[in-house]
Amino acid sequence: MTDIEKRNAIAQWAFDTRPVLLRFHLWLEDVEVERAQVDPVSAHSFAPRGITRCLAMTAATTALGTKLFGGYGEGAGQDKHGYNQVKKAADAISAYVMSEGLWHLTRTLPENHAIMVSLGEGLMPKAGETPEMGANPLLGFGRVYARPEVARTVDRRVGRLLNEKGHTFEQFHGWLKDRGITIWGAAVDTLENTSRFAEGKPTGPMAVFHLFDAPLRVSRPYESYMGSLTVPRRVAESAERASILLDYRTPRAQVAEAVEATYPGLKRGNIHVWTLRGKSRVARLGKLWAEWQAAGVHLVEDGWKTPAGVPVFTDSGTYAPTFLVGSWKDGQGEPHVFLCDGYAATAEAMQASSLSEVLDVDCTMAMFSPSFDLPCAEEARLMQLDPAAPDFEAQVRAIHGGQALDAGKVRSYREAIEEAAASNMPTGRRVLRADDFLPEKDWSVLSCLGYMCDDPYTGAKGVTEVSQGVYKVTTLLATRQASARITFTFRLMEPLAEARHVFSPLLVRFLSGVDHTRRPVKISDSGRIRNELQTMFSQGLEHDGERIRVHWDRIDDKVMPKEKQAAIRKVLEWYKLQHPVWFEWLDIG
Repeated sequence: MTDIEKRNAIAQWAFDTRPVLLRFHLWLEDVEVERAQVDPVSAHSFAPRGITRCLAMTAATTALGTKLFGGYGEGAGQDKHGYNQVKKAADAISAYVMSEGLWHLTRTLPENHAIMVSLGEGLMPKAGETPEMGANPLLGFGRVYARPEVARTVDRRVGRLLNEKGHTFEQFHGWLKDRGITIWGAAVDTLENTSRFAEGKPTGPMAVFHLFDAPLRVSRPYESYMGSLTVPRRVAESAERASILLDYRTPRAQVAEAVEATYPGLKRGNIHVWTLRGKSRVARLGKLWAEWQAAGVHLVEDGWKTPAGVPVFTDSGTYAPTFLVGSWKDGQGEPHVFLCDGYAATAEAMQASSLSEVLDVDCTMAMFSPSFDLPCAEEARLMQLDPAAPDFEAQVRAIHGGQALDAGKVRSYREAIEEAAASNMPTGRRVLRADDFLPEKDWSVLSCLGYMCDDPYTGAKGVTEVSQGVYKVTTLLATRQASARITFTFRLMEPLAEARHVFSPLLVRFLSGVDHTRRPVKISDSGRIRNELQTMFSQGLEHDGERIRVHWDRIDDKVMPKEKQAAIRKVLEWYKLQHPVWFEWLDIG
């Protein structure tokens, strides 16, 4: 590329992504694009070039803003409460930056299109965690991004879907289609590997955004666990030719045989199986590990190096390993195969499963309960039970090995199955695939990743400081038959202290000492604060049409300390008093 071609390429990227660059006060100094194919990803994507590039830019700014201002490493050595507050602060920054990027880029969406977040991770405390470890700021179900009139129309229909008994997803989707409105669904994890981010680990943290050309078949907020097995597509196809059923429920010895039969000369010890590890997961994954070990394969451990030479981790991060699933030959010419097994949170599992449309892999899933006390196979059986069956309790006891269970435990399983059905999750199936989450079998996905730290599985670099105020950020765009690694070089247009405000939510700024009474007020403050409340306090909000009521008694003190709640309440009361028209939508409980 000549100098003038390079300058033209940078100028074109800056023009296409100007809504995001201007919002975050960034100067684009350089763009490096490494494609896996000749033409750009946008030539294969359902989204126009401008939107595709803006999504890559949003992933990059989320990674940059979170790494710089999200408290990277500040949780190391803190007690449990302090550690959780660092995680929540990081989640708040990442969710805010991603949301702001989406809001600004969707000003350029086609006039009849909207992006709706269908799945997001962050509200549910993971199994074994206490309640305050959940309720993290997130982009969750029903968040709509579009031109204002379209957004209001879709948002009203989301309200009916959530609140009107008997109003189904099919009615919601059909009504919008009949009126010519196209909904693109999204599955979002604005900060994958939050714990590693808080601890300052050098690898893992990233922003993950998956855009679909249809909304996912989910009718309310839902977060639980999903079993997930991902193998090279070549293995699934050879098993199918041999009339072997290979999916999440297949005994792992048979999976190992299928892998071995697909790659002649492959040694069992060169089948590398990545699962989550650690003492806390023995009850859930111990049987699975034993199956693989009995088959003679290599269970990947912390520190094992990928072909890129980067050590992996197994304490978290079930999404990124999917990018390594496949085969390669080492320096001695011996074949190796890598696959992923175990479980993930719902959004992560769906995101990884949808990569089957992007990568040469096959992924199957099984639904688990939110408590996830049992081994994987038993969890999958339990979630297929009929909660209305007269012998439901007896069936639950049988899955628990016949042991006595208290009524509360049985009730929690019944409620988990009923909640999944009420959320329109695809229940009652042997295994699930990404297809089961979408209203039509012909669908497409656009995966957008922003790397805060180095990634062991793709070799992508995290945010790197080039010089004072200048940073390199790597992103990955991928869709069916196309992918590109894009490295942006940004210059902050303000000093770091001022740039922090650009990337921070208004409410966070006010908590950090900015005087809201002396700051110039804009009409956009109304929308920004409404957005931030939904991101940070979703468990404390009651929606009534266009109005939102904040119930402070629903916010756990361990989620947000009383003094911070009081400070935010004071801010909201001031805005409500001084600007009643702009904040007519707000009720303060």
